[in-house]
Amino acid sequence: MTAFQPRPGQSVEGYDVTTRRGTDYYAVFADIPAADRAAWERAQSYIDEVGTRMQDAWNAADYPLELAMRMGDFDLFTDGIDHPALTRLSPLAAGLVNMEISRGDGSLGTVLAVQGGLALRTLALFGSDEQQQRWLEPVARGEVPASFALTEPDHGSDSVSLETVARRDPSTGSGTGDWVLDGAKKWIGNGASGGITFVWARVDAPDDPHHGAVRCFLVEQETPGYTGTVIAGKASLRGIHQAHIVLDGVRVPFDAVLPGAKTFKDASTVLYSTRSGVAWSALGHATACYEAALAYSQQRIQFGKPLARFQMVQERLAQMLDELTAMQLYCRWMADLETRGELRPTQASLAKYHNTRAARRVAAVARDMLGGNGILLENGVMQHMADIEAIHTYEGTESVQALLIGRDITGMSAFA
Repeated sequence: MTAFQPRPGQSVEGYDVTTRRGTDYYAVFADIPAADRAAWERAQSYIDEVGTRMQDAWNAADYPLELAMRMGDFDLFTDGIDHPALTRLSPLAAGLVNMEISRGDGSLGTVLAVQGGLALRTLALFGSDEQQQRWLEPVARGEVPASFALTEPDHGSDSVSLETVARRDPSTGSGTGDWVLDGAKKWIGNGASGGITFVWARVDAPDDPHHGAVRCFLVEQETPGYTGTVIAGKASLRGIHQAHIVLDGVRVPFDAVLPGAKTFKDASTVLYSTRSGVAWSALGHATACYEAALAYSQQRIQFGKPLARFQMVQERLAQMLDELTAMQLYCRWMADLETRGELRPTQASLAKYHNTRAARRVAAVARDMLGGNGILLENGVMQHMADIEAIHTYEGTESVQALLIGRDITGMSAFA
């Protein structure tokens, strides 16, 4: 490879703006326990190993499943889930892992949220002993891709109104009857990756005590009638495949239902648990954008001096640091509340509401500060900016979070 030779009009080949800088202006993470720091460092090691290849995958809209599932080799999928078969990460450790993975690559942050936060948590909380014995450790190790199918093409924010149905065929299953699933799901990460899917469906079986309730079913993706089609044309989270799933008479045995999942509130329990993870993920994205802008300002020479010496640039850096530090404080205090068992769902909603909004602002300022170089994928900011748009929406949109918080502080529901 030919070494770069400066030329008139081009003194440098590029800029080093993606190196980890450890920004922590208020020393928010200076006192974390050794075990939590070890989990954080495992996440850093993982990102250092796969980051460059994931950037190429994002550019190509490719999902390198083997790289994503490698997260299991670093024991990073357990996401603070409390189960004797899983490594226990504290809320702080789980948050730091979420932050670091998203700082490296937003698609991988979503893989972590889907495989660990949603699918593995659903199995650990609600699965039968037999289901857990068969699937828990393979999912945690990344040997089996797993997905969480709640959202439907017609039901996103109003997912409580889901229309996918589970009926019983009493003529099968040694007298107990198979379940037959019909419906559609959309935006399902890992939903077309050849693993298992946790499908939330409404029971339509008048003789069943749970008739009309929403329950969860473990479906192997190779089951006849299950079709997962990768959604094309995404401008965000391009390094993970999300699927449009059609369930056409999907027949599963009677014991495919997760016995602990009996109402939609159980799905909400999973979503509440992962909402805090999205706040941490937003922090990771914002950290990458701020650090890129800071590094660029110190390296980029204009009008004979580094950008960092201009007053407007310093003001913008201070603005971004203000946002970033507030995000860190939200996350740390949220983790402390959860550790004490005091975190309420709407407090997690407030952290998600604040942090994704703040991350958008940080990314926009960083992109502007990098000028034309800000749209190059090699500098990271544009990719993070696009990926933030997805996390701002999933696990509850900005409007839904505002209504949840508003109902809590006023005592009155404004949901239609």
